[in-house]
Amino acid sequence: MTRRISLTGWIFVGMVAGIALGVAAPSFAARLGIVSDIFLRLIKSIIAPLLFGTLVYGIAGAGSIKQMGRIGLKAILYFELVTTIALFLGLGAVNLVRPGEGMRLERSAAEAAVPAQPPKLQTILEHVFPTSIIDAMARGDVLQVVVFSFLFGAACAGIGAKAKPVVDFAESLAEVMFRYTKYVMYLAPLGVAAAMAVTVGGKGFAVLFGLGKLIATMYVSLLVFVALVLGSVMLLARIPIRAFYEAAKEPFLIAFSTASSEAALPIALDNMQRFGVPKHIVSFVLPTGYSFNLDGTTLYLSLASVFVAQAAGVPLTFGQQLVMMLTLMLTSKGVAGVPRAALVILAGTISSFQLPMEGAAVLLGIDALMDMARTSVNVLGNCLATAVVARWEGVNLERSAAKVQC
Repeated sequence: MTRRISLTGWIFVGMVAGIALGVAAPSFAARLGIVSDIFLRLIKSIIAPLLFGTLVYGIAGAGSIKQMGRIGLKAILYFELVTTIALFLGLGAVNLVRPGEGMRLERSAAEAAVPAQPPKLQTILEHVFPTSIIDAMARGDVLQVVVFSFLFGAACAGIGAKAKPVVDFAESLAEVMFRYTKYVMYLAPLGVAAAMAVTVGGKGFAVLFGLGKLIATMYVSLLVFVALVLGSVMLLARIPIRAFYEAAKEPFLIAFSTASSEAALPIALDNMQRFGVPKHIVSFVLPTGYSFNLDGTTLYLSLASVFVAQAAGVPLTFGQQLVMMLTLMLTSKGVAGVPRAALVILAGTISSFQLPMEGAAVLLGIDALMDMARTSVNVLGNCLATAVVARWEGVNLERSAAKVQC
């Protein structure tokens, strides 16, 4: 009996086909950018209404503002612990391997880079709160949509039965958007193939030789982080590993292929609910993690910033590196879940520590390859965060996972 290829299988086929097309016909592959752009635009159209519906229904359906506050506190504590480990793992890797040694950055190229200042704490805090939910939705600002939806859902829970029509609407909206997501995901293999073809066709494999040491350092560091840190978390929290793998592999592949956390968000929300994490936990922890739990991005930022210093021949003391890590820890919280957003934070950090801005331009050449890895780890880490918080809330994930597998 022939077994049908799953959507995950077709996504993998699309990745391989896109790479092959990028190598064989780079000029043609470059023209496929419109295909991947259309796919990503469709994905982005899902985000705001899906977040609003799932958060409002999840919070109001939970019926307890106190419970949501407890969940939020647990999630933030977990986020800060794991991202701090990621930062210091990246710092340790770049000091051990020293991938920047032997390179010499040309100062003349600095004029081509646009100087950026790292956002101040006041700016970050102000940005959290939307002046208009319509504006936040139109711009795709995930954090502002989360804050508004959380307060809106809390207000619905506070007034009780009078809010039932609004809560029912939010539930229906969430279900409609999940079905909408299902339709859009039929295009995922095509969109992924186009994205990979454009990346490989435009950058080529030659880019792997120029800065191969940095790429290898980052990939190995991320593998160590996933195996040791996330693996230890799964064992300590008693997360069913096989069932979690089945739930997380699709969003992981989509994030890796498109280098966009947003592209993986809808399917991650759906899969983690089917894995057994309650809706009110998934709909709060997962989108919040997109701003506060970017494990792959924080590891990359610590590695890349010290790499630029090494490549420029600027020695940094351990104390200076610690200050740089603190800066990155604060500024990385505002990184959006879209491709290449981390470069803005990196450029600001480079500028504030008087390192040559050419470093950002050099890294831009290979950022597509690095962005895929860090983004997929971001998504994986956020999926795991929902399961860990659910465990802390007493949810029996083994029983739920067993029901899904039956």
